[in-house]
Amino acid sequence: MSALGYLWHKHKGALIALALALVVTLFFAVRIVAQWIYWTDPAHRDQQIEGWMTAGYIAHSYAVPRDVIRDALPADVPTGKHMPLDRIAAENGIRLTVLIDGLYAAIEAERAAIDR
Repeated sequence: MSALGYLWHKHKGALIALALALVVTLFFAVRIVAQWIYWTDPAHRDQQIEGWMTAGYIAHSYAVPRDVIRDALPADVPTGKHMPLDRIAAENGIRLTVLIDGLYAAIEAERAAIDR
């Protein structure tokens, strides 16, 4: 009997648990590498802010803390939700361009504070 056959026969539960742990680990490893590749691409840094973007995406793109972006959004935007800017603007009766201008101002202020 082979080693794998022996393990399957004697320790089936442990072997299944090991296989599941390896699949989950592989999933997260691939996800981390994919995100690393995406965010290290210079084309994704300081992208022009558009309506489809979320606060988290903008924070990543401009390398500022998420709180800087959240503080520049209207106060009643729920935290933890991945709402795009165009939806935030529509739900708060604000023009998207006004919202985007406020985000640019917050990003510039944060970067100026860091450069001091």
